[in-house]
Amino acid sequence: MAHKTGGGSTRKNRDSISKRLGVKIWGGAKAEPGNIIIRQKGNKFYPGVGTQQGNDYTIFSVVSGKVEFKKKLSKRVVSVV
Repeated sequence: MAHKTGGGSTRKNRDSISKRLGVKIWGGAKAEPGNIIIRQKGNKFYPGVGTQQGNDYTIFSVVSGKVEFKKKLSKRVVSVV
């Protein structure tokens, strides 16, 4: 058995692919039905009026209108009005 690895190989230079999470449509911007507003892991934001939440916690628009961010009972809520 070799006690040293072959020259040039390393075990450290690995990183996961970024998942492109975050806010995609900001407050005051126009959203159409089906547009993704936020991609997230877990509920950092909660769906409000005119939005729904997908299985992967993605919040998307179900109506046309402007995106609004509010705080309701210390929870951040996203609505499309």
